[in-house]
Amino acid sequence: MYLTGFADEAGRDLDTQIKATRTLGWNAISARSIDGTNIHELPEKKFDKIAGKLDDAGIRVTEFGSLIGNWGKKITSDFDLTLAEIDRAIPRMKRLGTKIIRIMSYAQEEWGQDQHEQERFKRLRTIHQRFADEGIAALHENCMNWGGFSSSHTLRLIEEVPGLKLIFDTGNPIFQRDRSKSEPFPWQDALGFYNDIREHIAHVHVKDCQYPGRGKTEPVYTLPGAGDGKLIHILRDLKAHHYKGGIAIEPHVATVFHVTDGQEPDWQQCYDSYIEYGIKMEHLLDSIGWTAVPAE
Repeated sequence: MYLTGFADEAGRDLDTQIKATRTLGWNAISARSIDGTNIHELPEKKFDKIAGKLDDAGIRVTEFGSLIGNWGKKITSDFDLTLAEIDRAIPRMKRLGTKIIRIMSYAQEEWGQDQHEQERFKRLRTIHQRFADEGIAALHENCMNWGGFSSSHTLRLIEEVPGLKLIFDTGNPIFQRDRSKSEPFPWQDALGFYNDIREHIAHVHVKDCQYPGRGKTEPVYTLPGAGDGKLIHILRDLKAHHYKGGIAIEPHVATVFHVTDGQEPDWQQCYDSYIEYGIKMEHLLDSIGWTAVPAE
């Protein structure tokens, strides 16, 4: 098991992201955005400069947090846009030696409307195969997408997309209703979701949060272990099953990347909270006798 993190939550620029990673004593970043732009959308010259900086710093990019099929894209969007993202991502992943890319199953339609399930399955088969042909694992994350409706929906994706493996995000079930249950739909249970899909997990994202309350749809994000994500139970089980993949912190404590309120974050607070989050994550692992190794 190795530790990594979405360092764009520590700072927009790469220098700050590298600094935060080194401060934690880690050698890996889960790359999402740099200077506010996703890594597969950066201009070519800028990407080349970034790749050189990462090489010089000895920092591995173990995962691309892509925009492919994410919660911001409707299933009725032009699939050529997705194919173009794939074509841009693959050579950049090869340049950085990155073997994992996070994908999703497109935005959730309002419950009760046509979810275009067969189109989702068709697209994900193509997405998965395009990356598999290049020796890259396209892993589906449970988020505000079709697969995130419930663990049953995620397992349906496993059935429909041969060879598909998963990223499990520990915090994402906390702000989603379980659409496999009857109305009124209960909040999802993170440990239950994990138990249902455990055998298919190839990578883990760590968020923790408390269930939304008082009519709000957003949870209150917390330090790892302080929320409703049953994180310590999940970590113990991963250790017991000899999990050897990555654990990527995605704090959301200082800034939430899928919420737009038009305000610029306090980046010093973001940096400080990222470091605090990483240290707390290590303490949790120490408490169960699990020690991370450097990413290879």
